[in-house]
Amino acid sequence: MKKKITLALCLVLAACLLSSCAYLPLSNLTSMLGISEMPAQVADNGETVTISKELYEKYKQFDKLIEIQEIAEYYFFEDVDTESMLDGAAMGLLSGLDDPYSFYYSPEDYAELWEDDEGEYAGVGIQISGNYATGICTISRVFDNGPAREAGVLKGDILYKVEDLYVDAFNLQDAVDIMRGVPGMDVNVTFLRNGEEMDYVLTRAQITVNRIDATMLEDGIGYIALYEFAGDCAEKFEAAVKDLAAKGAKGLIIDLRDNPGGWVDDAETICDVFLDAGTVCYLEYRDGTREYYRTKDGKTEMQLVLMLNEHSASSSEITAGCLKDRADATIVGVQSYGKGIVQSVIPISSDGSGMQLTIAQYYTPNGNKVHKIGITPDVVCELPEGDIGMYEFGDLSDPQLSRALEVMKEKMAK
Repeated sequence: MKKKITLALCLVLAACLLSSCAYLPLSNLTSMLGISEMPAQVADNGETVTISKELYEKYKQFDKLIEIQEIAEYYFFEDVDTESMLDGAAMGLLSGLDDPYSFYYSPEDYAELWEDDEGEYAGVGIQISGNYATGICTISRVFDNGPAREAGVLKGDILYKVEDLYVDAFNLQDAVDIMRGVPGMDVNVTFLRNGEEMDYVLTRAQITVNRIDATMLEDGIGYIALYEFAGDCAEKFEAAVKDLAAKGAKGLIIDLRDNPGGWVDDAETICDVFLDAGTVCYLEYRDGTREYYRTKDGKTEMQLVLMLNEHSASSSEITAGCLKDRADATIVGVQSYGKGIVQSVIPISSDGSGMQLTIAQYYTPNGNKVHKIGITPDVVCELPEGDIGMYEFGDLSDPQLSRALEVMKEKMAK
């Protein structure tokens, strides 16, 4: 299975869940790269293997790695785990691309990637945002009906300690791994709220991640918060739009703040709700080849306001760029992240491992570049100093949501 994604650098873990990309199915990857079937270059004659000179020269490049492996196996003070060394070598090989979005998945990590995309796991039901500048790990979402929600954990609480591990942004994945586990088993977790420690014994449970929330606000205005482009988000989004339209919504605010991205196909489907036939975005590969994502005829007529912040990335930016260019959507908030490149997730080997590789850059329908630039808001609205934006869904004391509502009322009044 090959898929394309667009991933943001921000770390978002749902204790838990790791998501920070825009992914895109790449069934035609080999044809896009001009790769045909591998040539028959190896002949096995019992004890002797004959290969082409071209293949021999390619394998010679790995002499250094083989030498390192042999030295370690001979001199290392403990027994060597060869498979772990090979996993490390695979990680190092891709790190040589100097691209934070291209990396290797061990078989365990690759399996977990698809488990996360399904949106079901055993854990405590929180999503965490790690800040590498401060080291602080803040709860960005508390999932409905999960152990954390039932215990009283709130959005904006700080994850302080899991069992004996004091948590910071650099060991957050370790904390997530501890919080995940077998349903019915307890885990000790400490949070900070207003500087006060709060200790909980949380019983792990099967968590189902809600990708969106939706509600009517006022004056025929609907509001959807889309948290990531994964799982069944597109299906749920379409259903939410139909429900809001049935309740009389003529305008819709789509909140993409803190949405790190996900599958490009989901962005395409969501844009298709509001557009007739045309371009969502196009990818440009190294050789200049372009691949287009398109909408079909049959749009829902609604006035649109989209909310972005500095953590809105990849598929969020694809969606915002498309609806701004083609649906007269008004963007409220601040400049988005600027993740304008696309990755493919590719299975490799026969052991269940995989890799993620940056393969293209994407552009909005009008040909605007997004990478390292972002989407510029039509109405700039920054949070007040010291406000980190930890508002519950639909809370109109949120100054950015309140401003988006004002902008929508102005649009609908014209």
